Amino acid sequence: MNGIARFRSSRRLSALAALGAAGALLVAGCSSDSGGAEAEEQAQDAVVGNAGTEELKIAMITHAAPGDTFWDIVQKGAEMAAKKDNVNLVYSSDPDVAEQANLIQNAINQEVDGIAVSLANPEGLRGAIADAQDAGIPVVSFNSGLSAWKDVGALAHFGQDEEVAGQAFGERLNEEGAQHAVCVIMEQGNIALEQRCAGVKDTFEGETETLYVEGTDMPAVKSSIEAKLRQDDSIDYVVTLGAPFAMTAVSAVSDAGSDAQVATFDLNNELAQAIEAGDVRFAVDQQPYLQGYMSVDTLWLYATNGNFPGGSEEPVLTGPAFVDETNIEQVAAFAANGTR
Repeated sequence: MNGIARFRSSRRLSALAALGAAGALLVAGCSSDSGGAEAEEQAQDAVVGNAGTEELKIAMITHAAPGDTFWDIVQKGAEMAAKKDNVNLVYSSDPDVAEQANLIQNAINQEVDGIAVSLANPEGLRGAIADAQDAGIPVVSFNSGLSAWKDVGALAHFGQDEEVAGQAFGERLNEEGAQHAVCVIMEQGNIALEQRCAGVKDTFEGETETLYVEGTDMPAVKSSIEAKLRQDDSIDYVVTLGAPFAMTAVSAVSDAGSDAQVATFDLNNELAQAIEAGDVRFAVDQQPYLQGYMSVDTLWLYATNGNFPGGSEEPVLTGPAFVDETNIEQVAAFAANGTR
């Protein structure tokens, strides 16, 4: 059974009919001063609430570690799409791939209408994703797993090419005049993080080292970076792979008495402020809000109209985009809302 077949026909109502209903409400609002405001509000609800479609239940399952604010942005995008699409969103996460597979199985047992999953460890999730497909549940992937999403059978993928992003990062380090960079990986075995550092090393003309840290223990992350800087004062750039780790690196640089600069992948409000203050040189933004939003919205479109982007052949790229002193003023306004 394919993903479309398992959805009830009543969920396949036309978006045009929904807009027509909204238009009727607007006309009714114009005919009465006393009821106009209420009718207009109802019309807006009809459009925003994706009028005419029954509620779907969609599970979003990520490899997020506790306290990583990157995933708050992903979830916020997913929740916005869910609100628009009349979706009951069930969000769960676990950095352990076995537990992530169990979360997929839980979603199957709940008979959800779709699953969106991050593929930090594609092989570890292959079996669970196959089980979902056997149950007639469509699966999309996002964030990690660009090189594996088709192989595991996902319908679509939303994210950035991490190796390309890393290569762009390395070229930017060349422009900055960097000579010796240390790339901090906070989750060993995460394919996306490994690809980022590999990309940096591929194009950066200076020396590149990799430093593995335990991302769930931020004090230990700080100690490891600080110790590395004290050990080698030739390091002039600390490259982190997440916004919270960049902020920790800023503190480690200061405490080590180092002159190293900090640059990072990913963005959040605190990081945007650090770029404004000059504490962080630049960030590569993969637009996690967009990843969360498009994952949920695509599953809804697939259920209600059989649509999916990329034709099951091409991923939808959401990055990389550089954020630095030249454009931070614009980006910071969205970061303050928790959407960048």
